[in-house]
Amino acid sequence: MKQVGEAVRDFSMSSNFKGEIVTIGIATWGTVYNRSSLICPMGSFPAEYVMDEETQGNLSCLDNNHSHFILVDDGTHGKYGVEIPLRTRLEKFISEQTKVKGGVAIKIPIVCVVLEGGPGTLDTIYNAITNGTPCVIVEGSGRVADVIAQVANLPSPKISISLIQRKLITFFKDGYEQFTESKIVEWTKKIQDIVRNRQLLTIFREGKDGQQDVDVAILQAMLKASRYRDHFGHENWDHQLKLAVAWNRVDIARSEIFTDDHEWKPSDLHPMMAAALIGNKPDFVKLFLEQGVRLKEFVTWDTLIYLYENTASSSVFHGKLQKVLLEEKECSAFSKVPKIQLHHVSQVLRELLGDFTQQLYPKPKNTERHRLSIAVPHIKLNVQGVSLRSLYKRSAGRVTFTMDPVRDLLIWAVVQSRKELADIIWAQSQDCIAAALACSKMLKELSKEENDTDSTEEMLALAEEYEYRAIGVFTECYRKDEERAQKLLIRVSDAWGKTTCLQLALEAKNMNFVSHGGIQLFYDPDGFGLLKMMSLYLNDFWNKLDVCGILIFIAGLACRWIPASLYPGRIILSLAFIIFCLRLMHIFTISKTLGPKIIIVKRMMKDVFFFLFLLAVWVVSFGVAKQAILIHNEKRVDWIFRGVVYHSYLTIFGQIPSYIDGVNFNLDQCSPNGTDPYKPKCPEYNGQPVFPEWLTIILLCLYLLFTNILLLNLLIAMFNYTFQQVQEHTDQIWKFQRHDLIEEYHGRPPAPPPFILLNHLQLFVKRVFLRKPATRHKQLKEKLEKNEEAALLSWEMYMKENYLQIQQCQWKQNSEQKIQDIADRVDKLAEMLDHDQVKRTGLVEQKLGYLEEQSFQFAKALRWVVQSLSNSGFGAEEDAPIIVPSKAPEIKESSGDDVPESFHTLYHVSARNLMYPSSSAVRFPVPDEKVPWEIEFEIYNPPFYSAEQQENATPEFLRDSLENLSRINFNSMDGDVNRQSFHGTYLVEDGLPLNPMGRTGLRGQGILRFFGPNHALHPVVTRWRRNMDGSIYRKSLKKMLEVLVVKFPFSDHWALPGGSLEPGEALPQKLKRVLRREFWPQFQKLLNQGTEIYKGYVDDPRNTDNAWIETVAINVHFEDQNDVEMKRMNSFLQGCDLEVTARWQVVDKRVPLYTNHKELLQKASVLLGAYY
Repeated sequence: MKQVGEAVRDFSMSSNFKGEIVTIGIATWGTVYNRSSLICPMGSFPAEYVMDEETQGNLSCLDNNHSHFILVDDGTHGKYGVEIPLRTRLEKFISEQTKVKGGVAIKIPIVCVVLEGGPGTLDTIYNAITNGTPCVIVEGSGRVADVIAQVANLPSPKISISLIQRKLITFFKDGYEQFTESKIVEWTKKIQDIVRNRQLLTIFREGKDGQQDVDVAILQAMLKASRYRDHFGHENWDHQLKLAVAWNRVDIARSEIFTDDHEWKPSDLHPMMAAALIGNKPDFVKLFLEQGVRLKEFVTWDTLIYLYENTASSSVFHGKLQKVLLEEKECSAFSKVPKIQLHHVSQVLRELLGDFTQQLYPKPKNTERHRLSIAVPHIKLNVQGVSLRSLYKRSAGRVTFTMDPVRDLLIWAVVQSRKELADIIWAQSQDCIAAALACSKMLKELSKEENDTDSTEEMLALAEEYEYRAIGVFTECYRKDEERAQKLLIRVSDAWGKTTCLQLALEAKNMNFVSHGGIQLFYDPDGFGLLKMMSLYLNDFWNKLDVCGILIFIAGLACRWIPASLYPGRIILSLAFIIFCLRLMHIFTISKTLGPKIIIVKRMMKDVFFFLFLLAVWVVSFGVAKQAILIHNEKRVDWIFRGVVYHSYLTIFGQIPSYIDGVNFNLDQCSPNGTDPYKPKCPEYNGQPVFPEWLTIILLCLYLLFTNILLLNLLIAMFNYTFQQVQEHTDQIWKFQRHDLIEEYHGRPPAPPPFILLNHLQLFVKRVFLRKPATRHKQLKEKLEKNEEAALLSWEMYMKENYLQIQQCQWKQNSEQKIQDIADRVDKLAEMLDHDQVKRTGLVEQKLGYLEEQSFQFAKALRWVVQSLSNSGFGAEEDAPIIVPSKAPEIKESSGDDVPESFHTLYHVSARNLMYPSSSAVRFPVPDEKVPWEIEFEIYNPPFYSAEQQENATPEFLRDSLENLSRINFNSMDGDVNRQSFHGTYLVEDGLPLNPMGRTGLRGQGILRFFGPNHALHPVVTRWRRNMDGSIYRKSLKKMLEVLVVKFPFSDHWALPGGSLEPGEALPQKLKRVLRREFWPQFQKLLNQGTEIYKGYVDDPRNTDNAWIETVAINVHFEDQNDVEMKRMNSFLQGCDLEVTARWQVVDKRVPLYTNHKELLQKASVLLGAYY
């Protein structure tokens, strides 16, 4: 508990996780130190508790890193482990709950992680394993964990009492004295049961077997447990994939989930695809695409809405989208914020792409979403939606819209700056150049509103990367076919708002793309409206300069016509002349040498603008201080401004005022009283000027130091940075500016200012009053035919693949990447060698186990010979040697983890489960080595349990009782009751028969009906699994079977349609509940014609030392799918009891049947040569 609390504390302190982690501790009330402080008659939340670990003694303090505690009180004091049963039930309940996250429902995983631990920990592990909870044992942590880790790779029969005793001495040392003989036997039994469930047990050895982190071991434990858990069909694999995605372990998904053992349908992966997208797990997205997920089938209308509903709340796009929703709420007077729809998304996207694009998702005219003109199947992903293919159009009379799934996912990823996801999706795109340029434009616009500097830089870097991708693909296209490449530039893209690649590049100011040698200088007069044209016109700096110069020129010209304002008019015209001269500089942008220099000057002007803010602080501070110190009560505002600002500014350039000190002062240059309007007021005057040189000189020196040296050099450094930045991209800037200049002169009237006013006036009259349309030049926008466009896009996609292959090759040629590839190969080779060594070791152990089994088989045969000879009068039975019966396992080649599964236990296992079913009886622990009656077991003292006879039981359902025990004839037909065993004569001791398979840990009758053997019948009804065309389905070259299974009320398992036989009856009652009465005789005939596949003892949890189950299993197989008897049987299924469910189930080793029923099914599969 303490380690878990500290781990949670460290995680909370070291991570960016902002939520609250609920950590529930479960402890025994009687072991809590200072528990009296928790008792509050009035109640208290949160509870107050005082920790004092120094004086706690054998008790324990609660861990302060847990948020909640459940304390279990059974009235004891100082007894640990009381809480274990409650915790086990709570864990089982939690593991059955389902949590929905990212649109995917997954059962809450429960894992038991064991570090060290004492006796109570062993009970915790045992209960967890019993309830199907996987356990991770950390080897090297001490005590219980190391005991289990040391024997985990041994077959259960090898785990003996003496071995466990030695391990306890080693790992418990001083604490070994508390282990009595019965306690050691109990530990041996529990550890055998734990190790027997290897699918639930994982040993974590740091640095071994490729394990590096305990989180990987936990995930592998859950996957292994899920893999071996019984499920129908796809459910098991789906659960494993959910775990891998939740853990973000794509490597484990590739190696252990996407294998040949299961065939995944692309539609099965859609929910996990959505979860991977929302969780920003690009590796899984790539894996799902490799496994056949098609974006055209995955991206539905509802899926896309769901993705936008789950955008990252920290992203700029999310904020803009919420702003749109709030604006709609205010406009429509809704009481609640409307739900996100795609037309809301389209509004934000249009802001990012620009007004020159059309809406990507048009707003529906009514409140309903778009209805499609074709019927498509529903795909479930948290909400119901319809699948859209590449382009769907609405029915006639509605707004036409297109939908490109790849484009939609690309936009969703880019607006959240998810680089890896966007890269994967862009690689799937068809209109890839336009997509890359659009991504660059959106990222640049989003970066302007991002407050975080790092995020802004990442967005701009990603925008630049997509620009270079567009350049790379276009370069490949241009090299292959110049004409086609130019068509790509001017092709109208429906997917991107009916715009062109060239227009996207120009609007995004992608200078590198526009300056590409293969891109000619295009212009694109779209025939915009007048207001939009004015807006675009005023966005350009030089056009603003034109407007300013023209307005000033008009004002000066007007003043010249008025005699009284002739001189002001001359001044205004002089200013206009300056502006017109500056405007002429724009013509030099076409020069490759001067053009970039003009850009440098423009950018340096921005630097000067920001520099002036810093300079103004120093100028004003020094000017105000100087004026206040030297000049007394100056009342002339203009001279105050001169002294504070103008003189201080000139001081920077060396013009130091003469009145700053008395050295160069001349009384004739100032006015003592400030009465002369053309002279400044003299310094502080009391008959003679006063100069506090000690202060003004110091201020002057500091002022010149900071302005002349610090600030001016800062300005020079800023100019130098700007110059270098522009100079590095001289060619791109020149080409980009040349395009703008040529476009401007191509699209504007030819007259120079101010005569251009006449042209604008003419255009205004033609457009507004005469309503004449604009004369269109050749538009560099081309709408291609569908076939031509499809061929062009296919060619572009082919060129994109070439570009990506070249990039991949260049990346692989990188020295660092080569070193990494070599390191990965060496690691993989080492892992393969280790795996092979483990595999070989497992096979050797398996072969040794097989030899041991063979010896037991010979011993069993010799025992039968000895008994036969003894019964025939040859020798005394007490002289016969002790021989232990057993059976051999099947041998198969498997991996290290699977090797133990091949070791079949030597004795019954289910019959020795500590908890007896349907009762509170607990068996005496019986380790494997103590099962045979012939083996001495002095401390064996099993409890006696026989279920009580029901008072209202009918005579035909009466059970044996101790009162009539003396009247029972064992090993014979006792009236209608068959008390003979298929295994021959069994022993009867003290009037009670002994289980022929050995001890079970419980005496009595249990819940079985009869002492001795209780006979049963289990029909195994099979048929071949068929394909749609009627042919037999095969897997691993073997035919696959289907078996008839049933499920009875209040049962969690499916079962074969059979059960206990009533005395004198030929068919079990459970089978009669499945079939109608009229079919009983016919089914009896089928059984008589069937093949007996097993007859003997059944390892059942209900067995005891004195009562057990034996069965006969008969296979009824229908070879022909048109078999008349099979069709008749299908029609008579579920005849009597409607609560019983029957079905045909594909035969697989993970079918959730009872263990002994699965063994019978396996025998039938072997008999028919079918897959299992």
